[in-house]
Amino acid sequence: MSTQAVDKSGTKHGRDSFGTRRVFILAAIGSAVGLGNIWRFPYVAYENGGGAFIIPYLVALLTAGIPFLFLDYAVGHRYRGSAPLSFRRIARGAEPIGWWMTGICAVIAIYYAAIIAWAIRYTFFSIEERWGDDPNAFFFGEFLQAADTPGASLDLVPGVFWPLLLLWIVVVGIMVLGVQKGIGRMAIIFMPLLLLVFAALVVRALFLDGAGVGLDALFSPNWAALTETSVWVAAFGQIFFSLSVGFGIMITYASYVRRRTDMTGSGAVVGFSNSGFELLAGIGVFAALGFMATAAAVPVDEVATSGLGLAFVAFPTIVSEAPGGGLLGVLFFASLVVAGLTSLVSVLEVVVSAVREKIGLSRVSAALWVGLPAAVLSIGLFSTTTGVYVLDTMDHFVNSFGILAAAVASMVALTFVFRKLPVLMAHMNKFGTIRLGRWWQFLVGGLAPAALAFILFRDFMSELEAPYEGYPSTFINIFGWGMVVALIVVAIGLSFLPWSRHTPIEEPGYDDETNSDKEAES
Repeated sequence: MSTQAVDKSGTKHGRDSFGTRRVFILAAIGSAVGLGNIWRFPYVAYENGGGAFIIPYLVALLTAGIPFLFLDYAVGHRYRGSAPLSFRRIARGAEPIGWWMTGICAVIAIYYAAIIAWAIRYTFFSIEERWGDDPNAFFFGEFLQAADTPGASLDLVPGVFWPLLLLWIVVVGIMVLGVQKGIGRMAIIFMPLLLLVFAALVVRALFLDGAGVGLDALFSPNWAALTETSVWVAAFGQIFFSLSVGFGIMITYASYVRRRTDMTGSGAVVGFSNSGFELLAGIGVFAALGFMATAAAVPVDEVATSGLGLAFVAFPTIVSEAPGGGLLGVLFFASLVVAGLTSLVSVLEVVVSAVREKIGLSRVSAALWVGLPAAVLSIGLFSTTTGVYVLDTMDHFVNSFGILAAAVASMVALTFVFRKLPVLMAHMNKFGTIRLGRWWQFLVGGLAPAALAFILFRDFMSELEAPYEGYPSTFINIFGWGMVVALIVVAIGLSFLPWSRHTPIEEPGYDDETNSDKEAES
C-alpha cells in the first residue's frame, strides 16, 4: 500500500514502525549495548568494591535504570513522536527539553563515529599486530598523529579519514532505509552476531594464563566499599549511561512500536540484557588483564584501565603477548565495531526523526539532511591531528553536563511542572505485564532525579577545581562549556520555529492500531 497518507502522529509520508516487538527489543538492546559496556563497566566495578559492587549496581538498575527506561518508553509510546514532538504534545513549554536531547544526540553521533572508525582500523591491525612493541606510541603517534597540544588543526590523518568516510556511507544508507528495513534488519543481524563474537572473545580470554588472577581482582568483594557514597554514585552513573536513557533514544524507538504492546515487559528484557552483557564484558576484559598482569609480573591494578586506554593501548598489549593474540584482537575490535554501530544508528535516529517531523520531510530526505552534514562535521573534526583532544573534551562535557542535566530536567518537568506521571503510568499499565504504581512515581520523580542531580553537582564542583585534563581554557570553553551552553540556546530557539503542517501537534488518537501504522509497515 502507499505510504503517502497523512499519519495521525507523523508526517505526510507515513510514520515508520518496527515490524514486531522482537525487532524493537533487539534494536533497543543494540542501542543500550555500546562501547561503554565493554570498556567502562569492568573498570568501574573493579574500582568500586569488585564483587561487592554488584549490590549497588542491582539497586541502581531496579530503582533508577529500569524505572527511568519505563518513563522514556511511556513518553514515546503514548505521544507517538520524536523527542521534540512528544514533549510538544505534552505541553508547549516542554518542547525545548526534546530539542535539548536531540542536540545531545547530534553531538554524540559526530564523535562516536570516530571511535568506531578507529576500531575498524584496529580490527585489521590485529592480524599483523601493527602497533609493534609500544601500542601507546603507535596509537597517538603513527596512527592518530596527535598534535603535541590541543587546538584547531586542518592537518588531515588519512588513516582515520578513509574508515570514517566508509562508516558514514554505511550509516547514512541504514538511515535512508528506515526503521524496519534499516534499523530493524541491522538489529536482527548484528545483535546475535555481537553476542557470538563477544562470547568467543570471552572463551578465548578465559583460557589465557593468569585469567583467574584477573577474575579474582574483579569479583573479590570489598564489603567496606558499600559504606562509601562514591560507590553508590558510581553505580547510579553506570546504569544511567549504559541504558541509553534520558536523551531521546528510547523515546524515539518507543514511538515506533504498536499500541497493543507490552512496554514494561519489553523494558525489563532490555534492562537485564544490557546488564548481562556488561557482566560478560567484565569477565572477558579482566581475564585478559589478568593475563597481562601475570606476564608482566605486576598487580592487576597496574594494568587495569578504561576507555580509550583500555581499548587502544592495554588490549593491543595483551594481543601482542597472548598466544594466538591476533584472533583475540580481531574478536575484541570487531565487537567494538558492531556494538558501536548499533548505538550510533540509534543516536542518529533521534535527530533524523526530529528533523523529519519538524520540517515535514520524507524518510530519505530527512536522513540525507541530517546524515550528510553530520558526516562532514565528523570527518572534518576527527580526522585531523587534534581530533582526539576534541573528542575527549566533547565526550566528557556532553556526558556530564548534557545528558545528566537533560535527564534531570525531563524528570522534574514531567513530575512537578506538567504532572504527567499518573497519565503515563496508566498508559504503561494498559498492556504492560509489570504493573506500575506509586512506587514507580516515587522512583522517577524523587529518587532517580535526586541521585543524578547529586552526580551532576559533584562533577560541576570537580570541574571548577581544575581545567579538564589540564587543557587550555580557551579550548575547553569552545568544545566543552561552549558546547553545553549552545545546546540549550539552540534547543530553545528551535522550539519557537513552526511545525510542518503535515505534523499535528495535538495528542494523537489512541485507537489500538491506526490505518497509517499499517500503511507504514507495508
